Amino acid sequence: MLRNVILSVAKRRLIENFVRNSSLTKRVVRRFIAGNCLDEAMPIVEGLVESGYKTSLDFLGEDTTNPEEADAALAEYLRVVDAIAASPHRGGWQPENINISIKLSQLGLLADFQGCGRRLIRLLEAAEKYRIFVRIDMESSSTVDATLELAEAAFCKHRNVGIVLQAMLHRTATDLDWAIARRIRVRLVKGAYLEPPAVALQKKSEVDAAYLQYAQRLALDGIFPAFATHDATLARAIADYADANAVGPGRFEFQMLYGIARRLQRDLKREGRIVRVYCPYGDSWYPYFTRRLAERPANLAFFLRSLFSR
Repeated sequence: MLRNVILSVAKRRLIENFVRNSSLTKRVVRRFIAGNCLDEAMPIVEGLVESGYKTSLDFLGEDTTNPEEADAALAEYLRVVDAIAASPHRGGWQPENINISIKLSQLGLLADFQGCGRRLIRLLEAAEKYRIFVRIDMESSSTVDATLELAEAAFCKHRNVGIVLQAMLHRTATDLDWAIARRIRVRLVKGAYLEPPAVALQKKSEVDAAYLQYAQRLALDGIFPAFATHDATLARAIADYADANAVGPGRFEFQMLYGIARRLQRDLKREGRIVRVYCPYGDSWYPYFTRRLAERPANLAFFLRSLFSR
């Protein structure tokens, strides 16, 4: 698959150095990244809310290796809580105007499981005071069990937390049953990590079919599910299925990434659907950026055109 080739090539140091440092790539990166810091990201988020979208803020960063780095990531997310709390666009609850997305690897998941759990609880406690929802992103398949374990422990104490499930993973049907039984809010994604055939579906058609199957289940049985897709055909199928089964547009939302499928975002919003834009910021943007190129040929084509245009 082209996706696998892109993800493999992106790991090469020479390619990373070029993309990070070349003036040719800066304009492209700005399309997908909402700023280098929180002060740059908040006006973008608030502008989207003013335009009728919901938003999710994500401080980019992965795989902290020591407690100091994990504590620094937590401190930044506590700043995000304060910024949302102070915003006149904060809004209410489900759907909240601005929420937070986090990766547990930022909070020390791979280096200090117990410490990661404590940091997650601190963040949820701070966010809960202002009715701010926090979504735990799902990372590579090797972290799923640990992520769900911490999410379940946190959900027992704080209901302002949800998870992400990846349609490409073979285990997701079981994980979906697990989440629905516990009434945990789920964001459904296709999956952007490079995984072996033993762990994940490899063909796009198979992933699409699994995604639609899981989306239909969530539409009927999930708690305010989020369908994260830039695939217009899938989005239309989900919307039509919800309408046919009397699932009102206020009972679920579509989610899309900042800078991607903007026409689809507008079209769904005009239909009265809830559309949330995932707004990443920070200077650790390279892994996120390369996954976006790998996910959609249109993103890669835009990137290549930009390198050779004036």
